[in-house]
Amino acid sequence: MTIILAGTSKGLFILRHSADGYEISGPHCGGWPINHAIASPDGHHIWAAGGSGFMGAGVWHSTDGGLNWTVAKLANGDFDRWMMADPAMAAHWGVPVPETAPFSGKVEVLWSLARHGGRLLTGGKPGVMFESRDDGATWAEVAGINAHPDRAEWEPGGAGLVVHTITPHPEDAEKLWIGVSAAGVFATEDGGATWESRNRASNQTEPHDHPHEHAAPHPAHAADEVGLCVHNLQRAQGAGDVLYQQNHHGVFRSHDGGRNWVDISAGLPSRFGFPIAVHPHDPMTVFVLPLNGDTQGRFPPDASCAIWRSRDGGATWARMDKGLPQKNCFFTVLRQGMAITDAPDPLLVFGTNSGSVFASSDLGETWVEAARHLPTVLAIEVVA
Repeated sequence: MTIILAGTSKGLFILRHSADGYEISGPHCGGWPINHAIASPDGHHIWAAGGSGFMGAGVWHSTDGGLNWTVAKLANGDFDRWMMADPAMAAHWGVPVPETAPFSGKVEVLWSLARHGGRLLTGGKPGVMFESRDDGATWAEVAGINAHPDRAEWEPGGAGLVVHTITPHPEDAEKLWIGVSAAGVFATEDGGATWESRNRASNQTEPHDHPHEHAAPHPAHAADEVGLCVHNLQRAQGAGDVLYQQNHHGVFRSHDGGRNWVDISAGLPSRFGFPIAVHPHDPMTVFVLPLNGDTQGRFPPDASCAIWRSRDGGATWARMDKGLPQKNCFFTVLRQGMAITDAPDPLLVFGTNSGSVFASSDLGETWVEAARHLPTVLAIEVVA
């Protein structure tokens, strides 16, 4: 059974495909904002990361497909501090007095999850990572990134300084890439002990102009870099270390694990967008959802939604819009709002900040609305 995990501003929702469409359960995870969720291949184990200044930061875990949940708190929030300061208030609310979470003051909210090399990894704000070797029950800092020697130079993006994307190598437990907004792409080849910045623009890169974006240069952009405000990062399977990223400044491809990036934005209606997805078995097939620009509303160009697909690694792009709203479409799809299944016939899914979830079983040619009227969709993952 196909399972869609939709992290939203009011908890995690689980969509299960049935003969009648999609059955929806939720909100799970105590109504916390959930910025990312992942699951085991059988869908029994689900992890969801998120939180807020009020809730604190934590990772929720279900071992029964979402029926029951526990949370591992990494940092306390305002509610915890109130209860700790006033046990009588905790008794009035009927909650136990919270314990001091282990990383309070070091992390504000969690944004990303991945399983890699027997570890569960989570990234968060302000630009920090943690690892668990017991499926999320206990956590430790990833010191190589949390104490990175260049850390003082990192600048925050619009949502703050966040580790928002964790991209593991599926066969090599030592290799891992992360996206940090707005510090760029970082890679490790020793399991996370040391990290290297990988933001260099290839000498092949040429600027491309687009009618939808004539903004002044972003402060996190330099002529010899792709731009430090990386929005999403994905690795292509079966093609060495080929990476794709949607950046604040365009779409880029790297053939060498991020050491050099080539601009592949030509042919798209805008250089701006958030998510990117790569076909699980064809490293040359990639999907993006362009938005009209940073300061122009961040909705689809001309208020007409489309997924753009390339079958040749970004050399050319084709518009895919059948079943998507073509008029008065002002939603945004956020950086983790699109995903594709690792299946022979992949399912491509994206969610919107207006609470809709759209799915395509034919690589974007046609779309159905699997859900509507959810809270703001912050992240999508799919398990088949």
